[in-house]
Amino acid sequence: MQHTSFERIGRRLFLEGLVGGNFGNMSERTEQGYLITRSGSYLDEPGDLIFVQNGEEVPKNASSEYRVHQAIYRDTPHKAIVHAHPSCAVAASLLMDQIIPLDSEGKMLAPEIPVVSGDPGTEELAKNVASALKNRNLVLAQGHGTFAAGKTLDEAYLYTSLAEHATRVLFYAGRLTPSSL
Repeated sequence: MQHTSFERIGRRLFLEGLVGGNFGNMSERTEQGYLITRSGSYLDEPGDLIFVQNGEEVPKNASSEYRVHQAIYRDTPHKAIVHAHPSCAVAASLLMDQIIPLDSEGKMLAPEIPVVSGDPGTEELAKNVASALKNRNLVLAQGHGTFAAGKTLDEAYLYTSLAEHATRVLFYAGRLTPSSL
């Protein structure tokens, strides 16, 4: 099963350097479950998508982050998710407990970006990310990357791009510093 919005957004993520290699994943909610990228797929050419049916066992070839996607769809109204590994945002997540953007777009769209803990692919990460996304569209997993959610993949992509932009502005302004300082 292919979906053109997955390919278009995956290409944008790759061209902007928000993902590299086969890092990251995307999904969209359906009435019966959700579509998610395959484990190990390249987002700029995601190929066949995996359908995860509500209440059924997750197919083995689904993204390793399926637990996070399931928790978000279970606990929030979001309909689409983009998980990416933008380098400046990942670096910021290692230095700060929350990101407070200085730029106008960041202030307007994501005035506070929480940083949560949990190893990739774990229930702990799924719980922490879903909890943070209950009343916002963007969260950073410490040392791992962004989880952005919205009504569409386009909206989730926008928040992913915003995270990298906001953290670059902090870096260029000399404000990307450890929380303890």
